Amino acid sequence: MDKYAVFGHPIKHSKSPLIHQAFARQCMDQISYEAILAPLDGFKESVETFFASGGKGANVTLPFKEQAFELADKLTQRAKLAGAVNTLKLLDDGKLLGDNTDGAGLVYDLERHNAPLSNATVLLIGSGGAARGCIYPLLQAGVAQIVVANRTANKAESLATDFLQFGDVSGCGLQDIPQGRYTIVINSTSSSVTGEVPNISPSILQDCILAYDMFYSEQRTSFLTWVASHNADSKLVDGLGMLFGQAAEAYEIWRDKKPNIEHVINGMKNGAVL
Repeated sequence: MDKYAVFGHPIKHSKSPLIHQAFARQCMDQISYEAILAPLDGFKESVETFFASGGKGANVTLPFKEQAFELADKLTQRAKLAGAVNTLKLLDDGKLLGDNTDGAGLVYDLERHNAPLSNATVLLIGSGGAARGCIYPLLQAGVAQIVVANRTANKAESLATDFLQFGDVSGCGLQDIPQGRYTIVINSTSSSVTGEVPNISPSILQDCILAYDMFYSEQRTSFLTWVASHNADSKLVDGLGMLFGQAAEAYEIWRDKKPNIEHVINGMKNGAVL
């Protein structure tokens, strides 16, 4: 039975074992998948032990994605651009391939909700690892312009500069967002974890067709609640579908099979045992 795992710290909250076990049943695969709590100072050793004991692939979550980037022997282009790895695969030659499926998961979920990506202007709030991993996939999906807004303007500007070769990407401070028709507004910050909202003007929401919060919870997030109070017509989507999308992308990397994500998402939302 092929072995897979997710590494993180903390890790008890992870839905990855449930999701990947559901994918395996759907694809008629026999796999084992466990959640591994890696020591904060022992991620590399934990991963090496796992693969030495027969592991075939692994997911990596906070706070180890940058360490996984350094550990991988080979990197995909999107992993190189993201500067982080959330998926590891043991290759036939014994090398570890590092990939980043977060951006693909976001694009999948946006498309699932019929977001108008083609020629869209996207406002991306935040300039951390979550934002970095999504810029290239968004441009590849047909987005015409991305404005990265961050509390520290020079961090947003620096991030934007890294992607100029791939499309129209610019950076600014939260209070200096250019007036424009932002049809998709994405919150990549962790503000909703604490019930806060990025300090931006509600005026940027006037043309928003879809607002996306990468954080997900059973209740509407604070960011999406804020959007709804200023634009009642905007579609509101949290990051649950992105979680499933990036997981399905990883499963395909490992097994060359793409699960039916919709079926699994509906099962989890309906309280079914996946």
